Amino acid sequence: MTDLATTPRIAPIEPPYKPAIEAMLAKWMPPGSPIAPLALFRTLAVNEELMARMRPLGAGILAHGRIDPKEREIVILRACARAGAEYEWGVHVMVYGKPLGLTEEQIAATVTGGAEDPAWSESDRLLVRLVDELHETCTVSTPLWSELAGRYSEQQMLELVIVAGWYRLLSGVINALGIQLEPWAARFPGQP
Repeated sequence: MTDLATTPRIAPIEPPYKPAIEAMLAKWMPPGSPIAPLALFRTLAVNEELMARMRPLGAGILAHGRIDPKEREIVILRACARAGAEYEWGVHVMVYGKPLGLTEEQIAATVTGGAEDPAWSESDRLLVRLVDELHETCTVSTPLWSELAGRYSEQQMLELVIVAGWYRLLSGVINALGIQLEPWAARFPGQP
């Protein structure tokens, strides 16, 4: 793993925000959220146009998916963990993983375990294997594809691959820009 930046390489914008930025940040956050706009979102806001183009896919993955939200979070957490993006992993653990019922063992296994970890069901193991193969080879082997196709529709298969890729992309952005951890977010197992 390469060195991760210990300070932001691009500083997130700070309030007061321009009205257009404030409106965009509000769209990126859950309605009525008591949490301040995330450092990731405030960093993306440095390039308003790019941020606006990214939102539809990110929002669509989280709000309009065809896969079970708990399964989606296994894919997201594993993709972030494999890419070393503790920031995004920790946000997703707190905002989605725990509320959706992922156990402490499952959450830890996204970072420290493999597909054979006892925390996973047979179907969960397929998702971990999918993320691992995509991370390591940038493709999916024919045997794993066949196993997944026995459980998921083509629409869901496409979504699973896109979700893994989207969160790999975000992980790279987060790591490259040195986005600092949210104080309320979870930390990788074994971290203070």
